[in-house]
Amino acid sequence: MATYFVSDLHLKQDQPQITAGFLKFLGETCSGADAVYVLGDLFEYWIGDDAASMLGVGPVLDAMRVRAEQTPCYFIAGNRDFLVRDEFSKASGFKILMDETVVDLYGTPTLLLHGDSLCTDDIAHQEFREQMVTNDQWCDMFLSQPIPQRIEMADMARKQSNQHKTQVSMTIMDVNEQAVLDAFSKYDVNNMIHGHTHRQQVHTYQVDGTTKTRTVLGDWGQTDSHLKVDQATAELSNTSLV
Repeated sequence: MATYFVSDLHLKQDQPQITAGFLKFLGETCSGADAVYVLGDLFEYWIGDDAASMLGVGPVLDAMRVRAEQTPCYFIAGNRDFLVRDEFSKASGFKILMDETVVDLYGTPTLLLHGDSLCTDDIAHQEFREQMVTNDQWCDMFLSQPIPQRIEMADMARKQSNQHKTQVSMTIMDVNEQAVLDAFSKYDVNNMIHGHTHRQQVHTYQVDGTTKTRTVLGDWGQTDSHLKVDQATAELSNTSLV
């Protein structure tokens, strides 16, 4: 038995191989799992639970619900799908967790988060988080708009995000190491799992004689990226999607 983690699939209609890979992951890879966690940016964007049918994600939600009927499943929102609400949870069967949640992973307290809160050098992104992602008033305003207007606003935000990526170094968009150490200390854990940066890797730190581990999930494109954890091991894997 094992627990599986994924993030940053950025599902969208023009990349059907990723959707097909996720459906296979849910239906086959996670069969018999102890739990499944999605750590954000499952969708390229989410403009409200009431717009799910317009985004063509019905088959994805159906497959998630089938898996959730057999396996405890959890979702932490990312910076692309932070507008998921109760109807998404009901449709998918995935329980929504707060960003930066500590879980007991086979006896090891583990901090789970999307990861963008650690990217403190990226000032523009942190302003976006403050003004929109974590701003309930802004979220309520956005969700009150007609769906076509929300789509326009989301498309504009994606263009701005893509432009931002071309203007800022990858180092700035990566995690700040002090922010990582502060998170380990804040939550009193030695294990952390996140996505967001798309830089699949396992990092270790020595802090006061204690080994701390930060596992970064990769994004999905030509391959998937998933973490399998059981009582004895933790393995990052990639499977071709083409």
